This record gives sequence, structure tokens and C-alpha cells, in this order.
Amino acid sequence: QPLHLSPWVHLCTMKMKALLLPICCWAIACSSFPLSTPLAAFRSTHNFAQSNRCISLSCQENGSIENYQQQQQHRRRQVLQTLSTLLIAPILPANAAQEVPTSQAATSAGRRGCHTDTNPSRTVVECRGEIRQFSPDGRLSGVSATANGVSTSAVRNPSRFSPPWTYLTETSDSKVAWKSLVEAVSGVDGKLEIVELTDEYLHAVVPTEYPPGLTYDDIEFILRPEDNLVLYRSVSRTSVFVYPLTQPVSDKNSNLNRLQKIRDKLGWDEMGMRQTGSNRV
Repeated sequence: QPLHLSPWVHLCTMKMKALLLPICCWAIACSSFPLSTPLAAFRSTHNFAQSNRCISLSCQENGSIENYQQQQQHRRRQVLQTLSTLLIAPILPANAAQEVPTSQAATSAGRRGCHTDTNPSRTVVECRGEIRQFSPDGRLSGVSATANGVSTSAVRNPSRFSPPWTYLTETSDSKVAWKSLVEAVSGVDGKLEIVELTDEYLHAVVPTEYPPGLTYDDIEFILRPEDNLVLYRSVSRTSVFVYPLTQPVSDKNSNLNRLQKIRDKLGWDEMGMRQTGSNRV
């Protein structure tokens, strides 16, 4: 039989959950004992029926009633535990985070090598497995809808796609173009650090600008001398989701703007429609 609690329980779902916690607990506790409530009448009727059934089945009346009472107490404990969770969760401290497996976190969908921390107010996802060294085909990764940034490989996500650059406006020599690119990247931000550099690949990291206080943005470039092109990717490792938003807090186009500064310094052209960025907050 369902457990009917007093109307005080409905007040526990109001916005003032924290303030109503002592009142709710008192009301729920009281609803377990009064003899004049519908619950008490239900118990009396049920006990009488249980008693008659015990007599007809030659069982022990007291044992059956005690079993019923134990079931009711167990149900009351379950309800109290559920209400306690609902009431206390919204007032947990921001640092009371718990790890969530990536496979179960929608906030890391489409990303690789992620670590997720979540609490009642926000979810933070950090992904380190998306740079080229972890790519099975050796290409630059795209950009998931759950991440901030742009990439020439994000063809399935137009809001994160940005077209390749051609260096023919400067030179037809790929080695000269690559040297110019390395210099431009090195000077775009004083905090930027190049962590890997070859004749055709560059990987740099720079502290994330927005939202502040996070980890790093990964910036990658690949030279395609046969096509006179440079491919690139700039993505924030960490995404922040604030309830009830389903998209990450915006980087205020910091990844895109940094790339545009590099291209403007080089004077190179884009091979397609320019990415204008996002208007998300």
C-alpha cells in the first residue's frame, strides 16, 4: 500500500528548501504517530484484516502485524532519505564535487580522454585526449558541441568550423611560410608555449582566457605543402556547464580571435567563408 504523508511534504519542494528543512522533518515525523489521521485509521483497518487472516490461516497474529509495521517503518525511512537528498543537495558547497564516468556524462559527448567533476551547481569537463598524437588517423580533431573552439576539421559542426588558410599571398615556398607561422604563433600571447614543433606540425598551449581560472587551450597547426594550405585547431581543454544550460559557458570567441590575430599578422587568406563566432554567454 502507498504511504500517505501529511500535506507538509509538499512544502518541501518549494524554493525555500533549506529554511523549511526543520519544519518538514518535524511534520513527517509527526505524521507517523497521530491516532486521528487517515494513516492511523488505515493502520487500524489493515491490522484488523491481518488479524482475521491470521486466524483463518492458523498463523501468528502478532508476527504478521509486526511484519507489517516493519514494512511501514522501512517505507518511512526511504521517504525521509529521499526528502533529505532533495532538500540538502541545493545547498551543498561548490567544492563538494564527485567524479562521473565519461561514458555516462552527456557533457563530454563527442570528446576523448575526458575527466568530469560535477556538483549540484555546475559540471566541469577536462579533455586531454583530443590533440593529434591521440588521433587514430593522424589528423586534427574536430570540435564537439560540448567544447569551445574552432577547427578546420569540424565539418560536421558548422558553428565550430573555420576554413583553412593559404599562404600564397605571402610566398609559394612552404618552408618560408612555416617559419612565418611559427614566429606569428610565438608572438601572439606572452603566456603561450610551444610544446611540439616539427617541419609540418606545431602544438602550443596557452592559459584559457574565458571562463577564467581553468586549464589550457590547445592550438595545433599542420602544413599541407602539396595544397599550399595550413590546417589548424584551437580548443579549450575544459568546458563548464552551469545548470540548467546544456551548452558550455562561452569562451567569448577567445580561441577564434587568437587565430584571427595570427592570420592578420601573416596577411594570409582564408579558403572559405569566415567563421564569425558564437553569441552564447
